[in-house]
Parts: sequence; C-alpha cells; structure tokens
Amino acid sequence: MKTRRSDRLVDMTRYLIEHPRTLVSLTKFARQYDSAKSSISEDLAILKRTFWQNGVGVLETVPGAAGGARFTPVTRLDDAKIFVDGLVNEISDETRVLPGGYVYLSDLLGQPWILQKIGRLIATQYLKEPIDAVMTAATKGVPVAQAVASALNVPFVIARNDTKVTEGPTMSVNYVTGQAKRLEKMELSRRSLPMGSRVLIVDDFMKAGGTIRGMEALIKEFEGTVAGVAVVVEGEVQRRVIDEYTSLVHVNTDKEGGLLDVRVGNFSEKIYAQHPELTTPMD
Repeated sequence: MKTRRSDRLVDMTRYLIEHPRTLVSLTKFARQYDSAKSSISEDLAILKRTFWQNGVGVLETVPGAAGGARFTPVTRLDDAKIFVDGLVNEISDETRVLPGGYVYLSDLLGQPWILQKIGRLIATQYLKEPIDAVMTAATKGVPVAQAVASALNVPFVIARNDTKVTEGPTMSVNYVTGQAKRLEKMELSRRSLPMGSRVLIVDDFMKAGGTIRGMEALIKEFEGTVAGVAVVVEGEVQRRVIDEYTSLVHVNTDKEGGLLDVRVGNFSEKIYAQHPELTTPMD
C-alpha cells in the first residue's frame, strides 16, 4: 500500500535519526514506501533543509547507483553555547566540590537529555572523520561514552583496573597516574576492540590526565590510533600529562576544596574552528 508523503516524512525522519552516519539507499526507501525514487529524492530534500534549519543535523545525499542518504547529528554553535552555559551555571554550586578537587557530576550525568546533548556536541567535532569506537575508563564516564557512541553509531569499550572473568582474555598496560604518581594497571578485553581501530577517548572529569594517558597506551597495544580526547569537565592543574583534548567546562578549585572559578572549556575553538559552517545562526 502506497504511503502518503506526510507519513513517509515522519517515518524517514525516525529511521535516519535512529541510524546516524549510515548510508541508506534510495532503493530501500522506495521499496519500503512503494514510491518512486524521484519522490523519495524530493522527500530527502525537504528533510535536508528542515534538519539544517532546525539544528538537528546534516543530511548528505550521495548520487549514483551506490548512493543514498546519510544523516549526521550535529550541534550548532549557538545551541552549544546555550547548553554549556547551563552546565557552567549548574556546576558553579560550591557544594559540588569533593575531596581532592573533584566535582560531583552524577546527578547531571544521570539525566538522559543532558547525556544526549553531550554526546551530540562531542560527536560534532568528528563530523567528517571516521571513528571506529569510543573508549572510557570504568568510572562515571561510562554514560558519557555511551552517549557519544550513540551519536557516532559506533561501539564503546570500557578499560578496567581489575580483571573480570566475563571479559575473557585481556590486554593490559601499566601507567602512572597524573598527580599522585601511583603505578596503576589498566585492562581491556581482546575481543572488545578490533586491531587498528581509530578510537575516541572520553571521560567525565579530567585532572592531570593520567587515566587518559593510560587509555592511550592501551590503544597503542591494539595497534590503534587515538582519534581524539574529550571530557565534560577539566580541572585546573599545574601540569597536565596530555596536551590535545576538548573540554566543555573548566573548573578551578583551591587547596582547601573551595570553588574558585567555573567557566566554559575550550570546545568552541576545538570543534567549531574545524567546522565554520556550524557557526552561523540558524535560519
């Protein structure tokens, strides 16, 4: 039974959003809705314009017999600024500071809508880059990794400090923590990450970066490439062991654990300098 255009547009929108960064052939849509490819092409043109105007994402149409449509979720700069300013305001509460200069984020990272926006924002930096997997450590960064992986439509893997029987054979590395200079061990199941993968490292909070450096070493053991590093919050430290990373929020605490300063991180220059087309106001 032939589908009405209004119904097609709704269902195509649902399918494309549920399958980001996936090339979908016009033939699939034409058969599914019993419609001509020319009609499907017109529908995609409508969705492409609407997605862009409303800041939903980029709908790319690929010509040719092997072509189709590929939806990539993005966050435009104006939306990103509003969202991150809201995070800064939430984190500015002094009662969030924990011993050691850490910041309590669990209530924020337990909100699905916040995680979704974090995932889309971090994924925006890799709009035109291939990512094979997202990695995080077995901490509160796990939901962040899941959100980013969902936006990129790739698996996420968890590096652990202790061996789990259910993980099977593992690859392990020893690394030195950032400030405490303790020797730690990090492991990852051999089955969870294909050799030679391009991996994006994400975490909820970063101080000196020792844990992230450990994950970088682990990726190297898998003969992989670190595609980038992104964190929700970075803490102020005298010396950081990693140089290149993207942060949404920057926090500075004093030695007694008082909150000195909370401000926007470096995400604007790291993400939108690469994608100036996303810096213009929405129509």
